[in-house]
Amino acid sequence: MQVLNCSTKLLLLEKMLKSHFPESLKVYGAVMNINRGNPFQKEVVLDSWPDFKAIITRRQKEAETDNLDHYTNAYAVFYKDVNAYRQLLEEHGVINWDQVFQIQGLQSELYDVSKAVADSKQVDVKLASFKAACLPPISTADTSFLMNSSVQLTYLSIADVDLLNQTWSRGGNEQCRRYIANLISCFPSVCVRDDKGNPMSWSMTDQFATMCHGYTMPEHRRKGYNRLVILMLARKLQSQGFPCQGNILDDNTTSINLAKSIHSDFLPCRFHRLILTPPAFSGQVHP
Repeated sequence: MQVLNCSTKLLLLEKMLKSHFPESLKVYGAVMNINRGNPFQKEVVLDSWPDFKAIITRRQKEAETDNLDHYTNAYAVFYKDVNAYRQLLEEHGVINWDQVFQIQGLQSELYDVSKAVADSKQVDVKLASFKAACLPPISTADTSFLMNSSVQLTYLSIADVDLLNQTWSRGGNEQCRRYIANLISCFPSVCVRDDKGNPMSWSMTDQFATMCHGYTMPEHRRKGYNRLVILMLARKLQSQGFPCQGNILDDNTTSINLAKSIHSDFLPCRFHRLILTPPAFSGQVHP
């Protein structure tokens, strides 16, 4: 195991990961954020350098942690050799198996290999799998329908955290509330507000440079706000050099149709999110 903390090598790694798109996208997003101030206190672990076969991004050991916070205790994975990934998982000190955490990646063997190692440690694994999509370059977004209204196009603030925690399908708990607050503080977001400043529609960016929690309040749906938010956030990310990636559940036909309408590319690989729970925290974990 090597921890890659040389800024020059991290910039080189960022370039190297581009040649392994789309499977490397989650690690690539994490590395981009590390190279741009590292607001989420991440680090890169790999089997060797520069001829690596497996990479894991993780929270820095010195960062403050909550053992129930699988939102923040998140690892992104990319491997060229699945056996090298297995060996990293098994190596002492790479993963903190004593807390609830998640593993993200875009490769088909991720679940089976992770579960095999987790089973040997009596750690429970729950899998969620999504369609993965990338947006094409966005040059313009039609905002003309906002011209004669009191609606404001802006961004999310810490004052919006409780609403976002309540409306996110993965939310409703203190760990998620704190995670959302950190995302808002660290990464780009877009929000449409009414004349009183209340959020109507929004989306934000996570620690892996993925667009997430796209949501429109029920009373404001079918007005084009979600489409506008996605396009504006994509433009913002692209202007900073980030890829525009998102994950969509298979049964979310509304989001799938929206993605198609803005010419998103559905990737040949799927996004996998594993939530791992050691026996000490069984029954205490939110999805």
